[in-house]
Amino acid sequence: MDAALAEARAAAARGEVPVGAVLVDPKGRVVARAGNRTRELSDPTAHAEILVIREACAAEGSERLPGYALYVTLEPCAMCATAISAARIARLYYGASDPKSGGVAHGARVFSHPQCHHVPEIYDGIAAAEAEALLKAFFRDRREGGARPDL
Repeated sequence: MDAALAEARAAAARGEVPVGAVLVDPKGRVVARAGNRTRELSDPTAHAEILVIREACAAEGSERLPGYALYVTLEPCAMCATAISAARIARLYYGASDPKSGGVAHGARVFSHPQCHHVPEIYDGIAAAEAEALLKAFFRDRREGGARPDL
């Protein structure tokens, strides 16, 4: 999770919402890492989770990543949870909960739907305090600096 937190800090430094993700292969090697890049790429799908899944799938030459583990600093949204399921990622570790936009334990609860083809093992609350602190500081600074607080 330390590597994912580093990606989240780098995202914040770029003016992105501080979410970071790291994908680890079945042998324990980090194969992809990213932070959010939605603003930089002008792409609403450029969430950290999506970016690492794309990178790893391209490297593997496959749309599926069985046995892989995803570490992300914030509870994935419904879009990212769906991509995690489609990629058949084995384990999901996340830090902060996201009652507003989460798609795992909150909101859509993607993995609990009968239409969900694959459900990873889920481990939440990993380094949650640090992940929450990054997010709260980012949005506080945006509000105090006059930027839109909904970014």
